[in-house]
Amino acid sequence: MDENNNTGLDLFEGNPAMQEAIMSHANELLDTLLDFKELMFYYSSAIWEIRTKLEILDTEFELKYQRNPISSIQTRLKSRISIIEKMKRKGWELTTESIETHLSDIAGIRVICYYVDDIYSIAEALIRQNDIELIERKDYIANPKPNGYRSLHLIVSVPVYFAESTRRIKAEIQIRTIAMDFWASLEHQIKYKKQISDPQQISDQLKKCADIITYTDLLMQSIRQQTDDDQAEMSELDKIYDKLKKFDVPIGD
Repeated sequence: MDENNNTGLDLFEGNPAMQEAIMSHANELLDTLLDFKELMFYYSSAIWEIRTKLEILDTEFELKYQRNPISSIQTRLKSRISIIEKMKRKGWELTTESIETHLSDIAGIRVICYYVDDIYSIAEALIRQNDIELIERKDYIANPKPNGYRSLHLIVSVPVYFAESTRRIKAEIQIRTIAMDFWASLEHQIKYKKQISDPQQISDQLKKCADIITYTDLLMQSIRQQTDDDQAEMSELDKIYDKLKKFDVPIGD
């Protein structure tokens, strides 16, 4: 017999109890892996659902107001390693049921808006939808973190419809301006550098940058509001032309 064809169970030939135990353990492991893969599919599907809702809202704003409130939408599915590490760190049981119960950030959607008021407009329009359930809201724009971080965080659940079932899946949505995202991205890079000679000085400088960005966001919104007010005073002919331009707004691909 070719030794390379050994299954591993051959080592326990003549010991049926040991072979049965190994097979049982292997089946349990495979079932766990398959359950986890299915769970990740659920969360991935929730991301698709929420992203579609946001894209529809963005197109509606463009049709009605001739401007898009959303600059970009970024999504991510929490990695398997990150899930395991967080579950172990918190002392929670590592099962799919426990993961669904305790973790709210497996499905992540980051919405980058142009202006601060767009953040709240998009957030309110989204959570007004009948099938969206708001679980938690953290407004780090009205109440920034001590380091200067600003963003609106929403934990929601959304129904995802499958062939034979419907499941409500939780997701975390972060909504921020381009400027807020710029600051957060650079702060994240700097924060995880291993050698910083004066951490407090860096923290103070980052906080100063956050304050400048806050001022810039508010100033840009004020400028946009001024141009909107000017637009409201245009002539009747200009208003007709403005309405005609709405026909050029694409309604899907």
